[in-house]
Amino acid sequence: MGDEEAKNLPLELSEKGGVENNGFVQNEAFDEKETNTSSQEEIPKTCVVGVNPAALEEPALEPYAGMPKEVLLKFSRQARYRVTREILFWLIIASAVVLVCATIAIIALSPKCLDWWQASPIYQIYPRSFKDSNMDGNGDLKGIQEKLDHITYLNIKNIWITSFYKSPLKDLGYGAEDFYDVDPMFGSMSDFENLIAAIHDRGLKLIMDLIPNHTSDKHRWFQLSRNRTGKYRDYYVWHDCARAGGSLAPPNNWVSVYGNSSWQFDEVRKQCYFHQFGKEQPDLNFRSPAVQQEIHDIIKFWLGKGIDGFSFSAVKFLLEATHLRDEPQVNKSQNPEDVTAYSQLYHDYTTSQVGTHDLLRGFRHTMEQFSSEPGRYRFMSSDADDKENTEATMMYYGTSFIQETDFPFNFYLINLKNLSGNSIFEAVNLWMKNMPAGKWPNWAVGNPGSARISSRIGKEYVNVFNMLLLTLPGTPITYYGEEIGMENIASGEVGGELMNSVPETFPEKSPMQWDSKLNAGFTEGNSSWLPVNPDYESVNVEAQKTRSNSSLNLYRELAALRAAELPLQRGWMCHVWNDSNLFVYVRELDGLDRVFMMVLNFGQESTIDLKAVVPSLPSEASVRLSTNFSNAGKVVNTQIVKTDTGEGLVLQYKTEKPVHTMEAFQENCFVAEKACYSPAFNLLYMNC
Repeated sequence: MGDEEAKNLPLELSEKGGVENNGFVQNEAFDEKETNTSSQEEIPKTCVVGVNPAALEEPALEPYAGMPKEVLLKFSRQARYRVTREILFWLIIASAVVLVCATIAIIALSPKCLDWWQASPIYQIYPRSFKDSNMDGNGDLKGIQEKLDHITYLNIKNIWITSFYKSPLKDLGYGAEDFYDVDPMFGSMSDFENLIAAIHDRGLKLIMDLIPNHTSDKHRWFQLSRNRTGKYRDYYVWHDCARAGGSLAPPNNWVSVYGNSSWQFDEVRKQCYFHQFGKEQPDLNFRSPAVQQEIHDIIKFWLGKGIDGFSFSAVKFLLEATHLRDEPQVNKSQNPEDVTAYSQLYHDYTTSQVGTHDLLRGFRHTMEQFSSEPGRYRFMSSDADDKENTEATMMYYGTSFIQETDFPFNFYLINLKNLSGNSIFEAVNLWMKNMPAGKWPNWAVGNPGSARISSRIGKEYVNVFNMLLLTLPGTPITYYGEEIGMENIASGEVGGELMNSVPETFPEKSPMQWDSKLNAGFTEGNSSWLPVNPDYESVNVEAQKTRSNSSLNLYRELAALRAAELPLQRGWMCHVWNDSNLFVYVRELDGLDRVFMMVLNFGQESTIDLKAVVPSLPSEASVRLSTNFSNAGKVVNTQIVKTDTGEGLVLQYKTEKPVHTMEAFQENCFVAEKACYSPAFNLLYMNC
């Protein structure tokens, strides 16, 4: 029979009626046993089936879920799987390297983020006049806590509270009796701890005053020093007083800030002690290492409590010349015995002595010990307000190698003699041209020792000054009440006893005007420590919140604009025009075509052709904000821009040629924290 015929024969079944399938044959022994047990039986006759050999081969095994390790390894060694695996591995490695390199490049090229003290305005509070919580007529720490929502409403995140140390209050609290305690008038240490917790819960920061130059004569250190007790004997500046004609004569002609001799005889020690301010405020001897350590310990104590920074006051008075020579007279022909006023001497030996900056750098070093934690940088400033010597003021910034203060407070706008567009330009330019490269400016238009804008300059200029403050480069500092245009109280409204207690004025310290209720909502008691200004029924926070065109809402909008727009935060500032009426400048950022131009009127009604001043200016610009809210959103012709007395405009336009790139304005442009914007990646970078 041929092979082909055999393949086509029908299968012959066994006599048992089916094809027997014995499954897998395990081994030969099993086969023999199976044969022996059935030897007595007739073996079924089977037929040979013609089967294709290929059909008998084991089917190809494919990968499947849950396969054991042995099967998995069998497939993993195959080229098609091994190559794919290696390609994926190296792709992941390459991607990781690219990602790391890109991250390093972004970090290296990115500018330093603005710190908290740069990103937001600072709101200065005189605590005795802010809010009374216990009906005694004096503002206190609990009162500040009650009104924290007002700070956040203004879009402000930094609070500066002036001195509230335990004090006899002979000098409004600036001569501390105990640097480690809160004066009972303002509350307790527990109240302070609750306040700082509430401040931080709202994402706000707290700056405190510290006046290290002197203490109260009630301070424990002074009592020990006048008795020559141990290390305290040299904590203050003592010197023998000469006797002339049976009376005591001071060691030299030095005069206190408040007038008359800066030496006071002490009956206990039988010597004179030195005081730059009132006789109740003896100067500490900062040539004593023990005194320096005391101040460092005070700094550590309050930083340990959680405060975010210090404002150091009266720092230029920290050291005096040891030779005690007479200071030169301004008028050399004046009879020396008639010299009693501070302004009649050149204070060459009692201010800004060699070693002063070393002391401040020491304070900075102590503060840096508390700045290592991310997000907890401790801010430091000073009040080095040297009106006559700008260079001396700028030294308080430190150097490019040694950091001192983050900035000395700038009072140039407060000290304006005459108001005009020219005088504003001169004050701004004086600071910006003299500020060391890479440092950060700051601006203030009010403080506890100066008349308010409304009283010093006029009500009509309140809004334009706030617009200037919040659009200049740097940190704006606002004294409480300036956001609603509060005025000084009349001098006659201040009690004679208070006025005579220290040679300092009170009119700018009147109680904050919260609403139109009795005492302007400052206190629920029958009276306040100072009278409330009679205009409180119309000039108050509650009333201005409901008026869209109010000073309060303009301030709030300006602060929000500053926070939202990069050119206003850290961009270029270029002065483009000033005259007797106007001060005009732009804020720009490299890489961003959006520009803001401020047109501020500090004089009389005026019209200006801005396109003639800046030829690349577009023919039209939109009014982003105005001191007159009804103008916001309007479009103005840049060839005819009109402003009234005290009016301010924030104009917005787009350009491909910013002012700071124009040769004609190169000398008029300044930038503090330079950065460039990449629209492609929506990020800031340096080296542009």
